Amino acid sequence: MTSPRPNILWICTDQQRYDTICSLGNPLIRTPHIDGLIRDGVAFTQAYCQSPVCTPSRASFLTGRYPRTTRCRQNGQSIPPDERLASRLFADAGYRCGLSGKLHLASCSDGKVEERIDDGYDHFAWSHHPQPDWPENAYIQWLAGHGKSWEGLQSTPNSAYVMPGVPAEFHQTTWCAEEAVEFIHRERNAPWFFSFNCFDPHHPFDPPAEYLSRYSANAMPLPKSRPGELKNKPHFQRLDAEWAHNSPGEFHSGEMSDTDRQEVCAAYYAMCELIDDQVGRMLAAIEESGQRNNTIVIFMSDHGELLGDHGIYFKGPHFYDESIHVPLVFSWPETIRHDHRVDGLTELVDILPTLLDLAGLDIPPRVQGQSLIGHLTGSRDATDGREHVYSEYYNSWTHGDAYGTMLRSEDHKIVVYHGRGTGELYDLRNDPDEFDNLWDDQSAHALKMTMTKRCFDASVFSMDPMPLRRGSF
Repeated sequence: MTSPRPNILWICTDQQRYDTICSLGNPLIRTPHIDGLIRDGVAFTQAYCQSPVCTPSRASFLTGRYPRTTRCRQNGQSIPPDERLASRLFADAGYRCGLSGKLHLASCSDGKVEERIDDGYDHFAWSHHPQPDWPENAYIQWLAGHGKSWEGLQSTPNSAYVMPGVPAEFHQTTWCAEEAVEFIHRERNAPWFFSFNCFDPHHPFDPPAEYLSRYSANAMPLPKSRPGELKNKPHFQRLDAEWAHNSPGEFHSGEMSDTDRQEVCAAYYAMCELIDDQVGRMLAAIEESGQRNNTIVIFMSDHGELLGDHGIYFKGPHFYDESIHVPLVFSWPETIRHDHRVDGLTELVDILPTLLDLAGLDIPPRVQGQSLIGHLTGSRDATDGREHVYSEYYNSWTHGDAYGTMLRSEDHKIVVYHGRGTGELYDLRNDPDEFDNLWDDQSAHALKMTMTKRCFDASVFSMDPMPLRRGSF
């Protein structure tokens, strides 16, 4: 039965940077299904997350609120129970809601299963990551049902940085898609909302061997870096350029050869291609079930991956575009525009109000994002976007003394590290790769003051709009 309200398939990958989609400018990677989604929809080419690490970013876009406002500013924190997730809002509107993979709105450390608030999911196939750290990991239970174990499916590492991982048939990304496909095919008399949250292409770099074999390391680009560029940048970056996440004994970034770096790039691309194939499976299920014209599909990621750019791998208190610029695609045949690019600045807090708007539901006053419906329907110019995007890192994970806020306009970016007197300032017109930090450059003093004020204003205006004023006094 077709519902008058649209279904929603929200595809969120983990740690996937913007430049990993063929039709968005990377000819070295194969992403035909995501490319097709872009042809059938709207791609936002300047979408930025509100934190460069998982939990604060996810808490932000799932509520349409900024990290400091959700009070979920760090990995390892739990989102307060009075926050209202997208899934809860749609469940309240009569949707049946499901999830496969991670949610990561609470701590998952020390063998502790993620605690849930009233999130609205009635199908909750939880697997924060594929490793068997919890017996409650639904992916590990699925493997056991097939007579397999994650440990038994491992291969011998190719190097200290890359290894062939679990075969595609039994991969966590595949399992996440299988859960989605089964959910899509269920008979129901209500619209549905499904969150696909695979762990890939998050490190470790371990794609299935059959995918890894499709990418020749020597054809991969080397990371973007300039000798000596970190000398006048915050010490967090110099530490992480030696050991990823400043964790000696794990991923020794500073000892990598050019070949090592190309092999990691190949593995990362291979992980993205596996995701693309599973996107294809889910899209096929929507088509086969006759629901495509009544289903909104979103493709995005929670934050990016530095992938060796500026000498750094993974993530942390770093606000380079590689960390915060992510893909964002909306597709809804016969309702929104096709093969359209929006180049204006966009924030991930804008996703939730857009979905509510498309579904004909009210946007609660607590939501801070802005609906993008004008871009999707064509009533708003493609270059019209926010004056700036804003992102935060408040002791969010590594480096306990890292408290940073970032503001990026079309032409400039500033990062202020609070309590340290340090920061970053970039002229993106002349230095789009963010090599030259102008923070201490006297010739950029006026620009620094202007951008500092704008960044401070943005932090103030991210305050919680609740509770609403009830009277004049």
